[in-house]
Amino acid sequence: MVAVLLHEMGFSLQANRKTRDGASHPDRDAQFQYISRCASVQMAAGQPVISVDTKKKELVGDFKNGGREWRPKGDPEKVRVHDFMIEELGKVSPYGVYDLARNQGWVSLGVTHDTAAFAVASIGRWWSQMGRAAYPKARTLLVTADGGGSNGTRNRLWKWELQKLADKTGLAISVCHLPPGTSKWNKIEHRMFCFITQNWRGRPLLTHAAIVSLIAGTETSTGLKIRCQLDRRDYPAGIKVSDAQLASIHLEPSEFHGEWNYTIWPVKAGKTR
Repeated sequence: MVAVLLHEMGFSLQANRKTRDGASHPDRDAQFQYISRCASVQMAAGQPVISVDTKKKELVGDFKNGGREWRPKGDPEKVRVHDFMIEELGKVSPYGVYDLARNQGWVSLGVTHDTAAFAVASIGRWWSQMGRAAYPKARTLLVTADGGGSNGTRNRLWKWELQKLADKTGLAISVCHLPPGTSKWNKIEHRMFCFITQNWRGRPLLTHAAIVSLIAGTETSTGLKIRCQLDRRDYPAGIKVSDAQLASIHLEPSEFHGEWNYTIWPVKAGKTR
């Protein structure tokens, strides 16, 4: 009777909906417009634009994975009851690089810490494996990223490692960070990561090789293709960048929110901070 009365009063069972972003920066929209303009100019010039982020860490082993997959009736995949990490398998950190112009992606599957060194190494691997061949005349690289985590605005190691990458590649690396509290609008989230999640739904991530295969097997009707590689290198946490090292970075802040938008020049380009 209670259920009947509730229906008559216009009630229904509903789940929570994420709509409140919390505190919003007054220049939030202006920053999005700035990123859009920079990306448009960069792509019009035939220069690469990438969106980067770390996907959620995943347990490796016979653990439950959300979603459903086709199987013979009455024969569901059997997995562990508890999600306690298997020490010899551990967790993986998939760091993604999404090429906006070419609708192609790269994922480095890290097995240690999700640090700024790992993030920049992943960008470097994308460049050596995919980017350099796709953009042989590239002089600059535009990176759009969240404002926190391994590629955060206040992360000194992120800038230090980007300097090393700029010196190695000869590219001037420009970075535009999304304003605070807007990570869900990062293009890699809804153009690449969501399709990886759909592709491996209902499948336990049993081994590193299986995860690499599932990520690399992700394709869409719009032409998305992804390459994935396991990165077994150790990226220790807690590495500090000194004030002197920070001062040596050839970083040029933008006139508009230089803490969010800046360019790191390779040393041989002769630019000064």
